[in-house]
Amino acid sequence: MISDLKKRAIHRSRILQGQMKGLEKMIEKEEYCMDILVQSLAIQKSLRSLNKLVLENHLKTHITEKFSSSDEKLQKEAVQELLDLYELSNIRGR
Repeated sequence: MISDLKKRAIHRSRILQGQMKGLEKMIEKEEYCMDILVQSLAIQKSLRSLNKLVLENHLKTHITEKFSSSDEKLQKEAVQELLDLYELSNIRGR
């Protein structure tokens, strides 16, 4: 991983760990549902932030390398990875 992105991702991961522990305590204490939901949404936002950092790293390293390659197979892999990620990120709950 790119050093700066790795540092930021680890920091975000540690924040998420703390938020999850806090959420668990809130549930155990049977705190007000809206407060639990707000904490859960904050965790989701933090997780999206972590995902963005990992994606940024992947685009700047692996995807760039594959697109720069003269190997068509690697270029197709890069496109497929991005399409798979797009598909996964657009799954709607039912």
